[in-house]
Amino acid sequence: MVHEISAEHLTIERIGEIIDKGYKLRLSDDARNRIMRCREYLDKKISESNVPIYGVTTGFGSLCNVSIGNDQLSQLQINLMMSHACGTGDRVPNEIVKIMILLKVQSLSYGYSGCKLDTVERLVDFFNSDVYPVVYQQGSLGASGDLVPLAHLCLPLVGLGEVEYRGKVMGAAEALRKNGWKPIQLASKEGLALLNGTQNMSAYAVWAILNSKRLADWADAIAAMSLDAYCGLVEPFIDAVHQVRPHRGQIFTAQRMRELLDGSEIVAKPKGYVQDPYSFRCIPQVHGAMRDTLAYVESVIDTEINSATDNPTVCPDDDIIISAGNFHGEPIALPMDFLAIAVSELANISERRIYKLVSGTRGLPSFLVANPGVNSGFMITQYTAASIVSLSKSLCTPSSVDSIPSSQGQEDHVSMGANAALKLHQVVLNTERVLAIELFNAAQALDFRRPLKSSEPIESVYAAYRRVVPFIVNDEVMFPHISHSIDFIRNNAPAR
Repeated sequence: MVHEISAEHLTIERIGEIIDKGYKLRLSDDARNRIMRCREYLDKKISESNVPIYGVTTGFGSLCNVSIGNDQLSQLQINLMMSHACGTGDRVPNEIVKIMILLKVQSLSYGYSGCKLDTVERLVDFFNSDVYPVVYQQGSLGASGDLVPLAHLCLPLVGLGEVEYRGKVMGAAEALRKNGWKPIQLASKEGLALLNGTQNMSAYAVWAILNSKRLADWADAIAAMSLDAYCGLVEPFIDAVHQVRPHRGQIFTAQRMRELLDGSEIVAKPKGYVQDPYSFRCIPQVHGAMRDTLAYVESVIDTEINSATDNPTVCPDDDIIISAGNFHGEPIALPMDFLAIAVSELANISERRIYKLVSGTRGLPSFLVANPGVNSGFMITQYTAASIVSLSKSLCTPSSVDSIPSSQGQEDHVSMGANAALKLHQVVLNTERVLAIELFNAAQALDFRRPLKSSEPIESVYAAYRRVVPFIVNDEVMFPHISHSIDFIRNNAPAR
């Protein structure tokens, strides 16, 4: 299966499909023509003009006033890539590195960057051959784009840096030899085109959006199971309630809860109370607000991944080469901070439902075991969830409110969007873990409602889950069950 890179709109869902289903990439004829036309225009301007062009015939950052001779233009680009490869910390996961490569190819294909065709084609080769440059998480300020991580991403094009290939980390030069590729000879402006841009931040954002959508669906399904196991009330999800406060996510979530609980024998059982705690009663308001936030963030990232974000911008049609600021991460740093807060709320309210399930109320045994006392049961699963939720609250302090000047003050306001991306990544993983723990508790609690059955969608999830995680009779080692619960929601679709 082949995805053709073109100027047509690239959706986040399409990126997920490309990555999940193992598509190969190919440049369309239009993309190839755009790339070549821009490069030809840039070469012509360099040869005909004595006017300095930032990053092409000058140094970088605060060295923008230092002119570079024609005989040094290629070395300038190599030096840029080597000097900017200052990453540290953990590696960026390969899945996100692959999205980075795709987004960099997409951005360069619009023909506003001045890259040579063979440079872009080699990035396509990396993607298609599963050559993963070793990129480190820490180092980007999210202002001149993601200079440090993109330096590590693109160093292997010239035979420098490291890659992971066929499960082994090796020098880039060795990986090039194994594939019969020669190092790319960079021309003027190419190093800057490769290093400027927001592809590191954007790749994390794309990953986070795709996984947040999945977790939003799971949160509804797991919450429905918890509510039924807690003998909760379905009345708070009646449509009329939400039409008088018609937030789209709230209306959608209430409808989903009604569908998920429809036909439950437990719901139909008469109740002697008129209210549930907020963590059950306000599921549409909390889950729905997260969905509305997610929709907004997706709209912003959708624009970003269909843009040229390096500098300077080369516009052959307008006959201009302008040094501006399309690399600045502020447009996506703010939404990523916002999404981290929203996703963390799914875990926050989930942990409260866990607490209620183990609290020994509504006819459920304390800590969800038949013989509490000698058995601690699910007591500590709530501790673990609480610990994770607390960490996510710390991580939700916005990165985008910070700025530290760099490059001798030339880059005097930065977005810190890369840090926002790293925190968002961790919050999404944390929320997945908390939801998995809630599922572990909800399924256990549901078993204490037998012989009454829940709805068909919930019983379907329950049956699939019980094939990997058993009912806990007496105390046993719990962490494998939590791990299997995480794998379950990661690898399965929730009830619809």
